[in-house]
Amino acid sequence: MTSRNQNRPPRSPSSKKEGVESIPLDKRRRIGMGRTGGATNAERKPFGSVNKKLDVAATSDVGSCVEGSDCGNVEFTKEEIDALVNERLKMKKFDHKGNMELVSELNARLKVCIKWFQKRDEAHVEGEGKLQKALDALEKKCAETEAEMKNKEERFSATISELRQDNTCVQERLVKEESEKLDAIACHRKENEARIALEALQASLSKDLEKAQQDILVANQRAASVDDMYKRLQEYNLSLQQYNSKLHSELEVARESLKRVEKEKSTIMENHSTLRGHYSSLQDQLNLARTAQDEALNQKDTLANEVKCLRGELQQVREDRDRQVAQVQVLTSDVVKYKESTSESCAKLEYLMEKTKSLEETCSSQREQIRLLEHQLTATNEKLKMSDLSSIQTRAEFEEQRRNVHDLQERLAETEYQLVEGEKLRKKLHNTILELKGNIRVFCRVRPVLPDDVAGSEQPVISYPTSTEALGRGIDVIQSGQKYPFNFDKVFNHDASQQEVFVEISQLVQSALDGYKVCIFAYGQTGSGKTYTMMGKPEASEQKGLIPRSLEQIFQTSQSLIAQGWKYKMQASMLEIYNETIRDLLSTNKSSGAENGAPGKQYTIKHDANGNTNVTDLTIVDVCRIEEISSLLRQAAQSRSVGKTQMNEQSSRSHFVFTLRISGVNEGTEQQVQGVLNLIDLAGSERLSRSGATGDRLKETQAINRSLSSLSDVIFALAKKEDHVPFRNSKLTYLLQPCLGGDSKTLMFVNISPDPASVGESLCSLRFAARVNACEIGIPRRQMTAQMTS
Repeated sequence: MTSRNQNRPPRSPSSKKEGVESIPLDKRRRIGMGRTGGATNAERKPFGSVNKKLDVAATSDVGSCVEGSDCGNVEFTKEEIDALVNERLKMKKFDHKGNMELVSELNARLKVCIKWFQKRDEAHVEGEGKLQKALDALEKKCAETEAEMKNKEERFSATISELRQDNTCVQERLVKEESEKLDAIACHRKENEARIALEALQASLSKDLEKAQQDILVANQRAASVDDMYKRLQEYNLSLQQYNSKLHSELEVARESLKRVEKEKSTIMENHSTLRGHYSSLQDQLNLARTAQDEALNQKDTLANEVKCLRGELQQVREDRDRQVAQVQVLTSDVVKYKESTSESCAKLEYLMEKTKSLEETCSSQREQIRLLEHQLTATNEKLKMSDLSSIQTRAEFEEQRRNVHDLQERLAETEYQLVEGEKLRKKLHNTILELKGNIRVFCRVRPVLPDDVAGSEQPVISYPTSTEALGRGIDVIQSGQKYPFNFDKVFNHDASQQEVFVEISQLVQSALDGYKVCIFAYGQTGSGKTYTMMGKPEASEQKGLIPRSLEQIFQTSQSLIAQGWKYKMQASMLEIYNETIRDLLSTNKSSGAENGAPGKQYTIKHDANGNTNVTDLTIVDVCRIEEISSLLRQAAQSRSVGKTQMNEQSSRSHFVFTLRISGVNEGTEQQVQGVLNLIDLAGSERLSRSGATGDRLKETQAINRSLSSLSDVIFALAKKEDHVPFRNSKLTYLLQPCLGGDSKTLMFVNISPDPASVGESLCSLRFAARVNACEIGIPRRQMTAQMTS
């Protein structure tokens, strides 16, 4: 007799906290079974003694529950255990078998409960072991920390003793001076007061030093926690990728098995259709044989009737012959005729008898054929039943495989969603870390190899590391067999599309709408793809650069924020710095003197106290739609200075600066934000030996290299945290002063060429980008105000 616990479903952990009302009906019936039967004289014993007796009394009854059922998964609550321990069986006086069954059932339930207690005890022991190990590790860590603190305390005590020795030396000198120079008491008093002030200053400075050290420790702890979180996110991302590949392989295996099942199903259906056709043909043959048999039986009956009639007529003729013996002579001729007719009748009779025998043989052979056909029909029916069963089984397997495939697809979709969410979280945390550090973010992009590039060695000069830490963030440049590794915030290889590049900066562009100053500029040698990265080809949707895509995102987001009460006003301006001269690219009345080299309108760069930059007399256009921006970009592209060199067919000969000022007001909260988006396409650095510039191109190249050299000086000064930063050495650096030394979110694109002949310029650009990435320019601040209502 098996225990009723076998039919009870396992309890969930959440149901352990519920009361007696939440116990299912079958449990309450089982627990209350002993309560309604009255009290007995059985004593309550500890679980240890009960467990020893169970092995002898209920081995056969409990074996099935322990070995082949789900009793190991049963959970007990406190109320169930109390009810099971306090349960008293209702014993009948002479029904020993029933009493034994009740006792064995109670013993089985008690044994299951005891085993559950043992498992819980083992789990508690294991948990205590783990906690003890963790406690030992923490104690060890505390001991190490105490030792380190003792070492620090000893160093501090040594420093204090040295200071005390110095103090005693000073006091001895003062005593000697007092004994030798009694006439200098007033001066000594002044020195004593100065010494007291210095000691107070030293104490205050020591307190400030301790506070600064504590702040440094807190900052280091925060940085370590952020680094640990970043590493865990990278490991989680790798595990998700591995799990995704595993799911793909399982999906391929499931698809192959599904194809095999479909082939088997098609073959079974073809056999089934052929068997049905054979069965129908056999049924037709059987019907034809039965009709032929019926016709033969009918012919036999008619022939038997004819034979009987002929025998009656023969007997009548013989009787007539006996009666008419006297008339034999008279009727001789009649007798001859009659004999002839009789002989013919006999011949016919014999022919009919032979025909009857042949028909009987035909009937017997047809009966045998009918029997064979019936056997074949039964065998065919059995095969048909087997094929139906196999087809049902195949269909069930097919449905199961389809469910498995659906589950795998759902798991794959969920995994891909988790992967995307993890990547978003990683980007968000990375941006937060960079904002907290105040560093300039640097992205590196490698342009594709062009047909005009010089064919170098078989080994490429640029490679990408495949390690987990450097994947997507590292780049290696090989020069003369030596590898130079670099790491940036993001590295795009030559296969990266414009959309992939824009996705990485989309959150930074969004910050301009939130009230931050944002600056994105492209740096690199001429012909490395800076203008393609920033502008692209606006007429082709897939090849649009960062500037058109950023403006489209800003206008789309501003339209979606109207529902939340935000209204934005945007103003655009575009200029270029050509030969250290500012040119307005949106000006409609350009002076001829400026075109011919004569001095035209002078533009001055000014910075206000809030860090905002203004250029005097610069054309500023109010824009409301993306079409207006596109028109302005086309006008600026036609006005920008472009020339031909030996390194680039269309080389930008000036620094292009696009500025979008954003002012937002929330009518509901009366909150105001002011953001600025600066998108800059710097002119490319180049060597005169390679560019072959002469005349005006030579002057342009020299001006470009001087301004980029000034930018390098500013970056070096910021990296060394010098007091003076030479922003005014160039119009470019003075214009970029709020982006490089203020509270702006700044991103630099360093573009490099995979051409082996340009590996030297690529190394210079990457080293400069590494120094830029190490610069700390301050934490960005949001420009927002709240209007006061009267």
